[in-house]
Amino acid sequence: MKRSVFLFLLLFLTITGFPQSVKKLKIDQLISYIDSSDHPLVVSFWATWCAPCVEEIPWLQTGVEKYKNEKVELMLVSLDFDSEYPAGLQSFIKKKNFSATFFWLDESNADYFCPKVDEKWSGGIPATLFINKATGYRKFFERQLTDRQVEPEIKLLIAPAK
Repeated sequence: MKRSVFLFLLLFLTITGFPQSVKKLKIDQLISYIDSSDHPLVVSFWATWCAPCVEEIPWLQTGVEKYKNEKVELMLVSLDFDSEYPAGLQSFIKKKNFSATFFWLDESNADYFCPKVDEKWSGGIPATLFINKATGYRKFFERQLTDRQVEPEIKLLIAPAK
């Protein structure tokens, strides 16, 4: 009984007591992560100060959660300022109860990193990349998606290759 209580307490503290980890990376590391993925990815470029970004994230989370059996991964790549990494980001993520794989892009030159994600990306956010290396599916949006657009896009993401 004591062991069960201890394990429950440890799990509770792990879930509620510690903010999600936000890993710092460069654009080449992010591209490598995407290129080596063996499962579908939804990669959202966002910032804490971007209201449309913050509004969109719960829709992305809900969509990805519906297809968790398909191993769809939501990656939230923050473009926040240096001063927000890591404490400000972790605090914001915890406050908003976001759930994803979190990265902070340690780049400041959008002319350098944007074309590595998509050649037409001007740097506007929110921006979302849906990519499935196994099927060759790739679609990029440089705008906020609506709650009604997310699920159909995920269905295309996980559809078998034609």
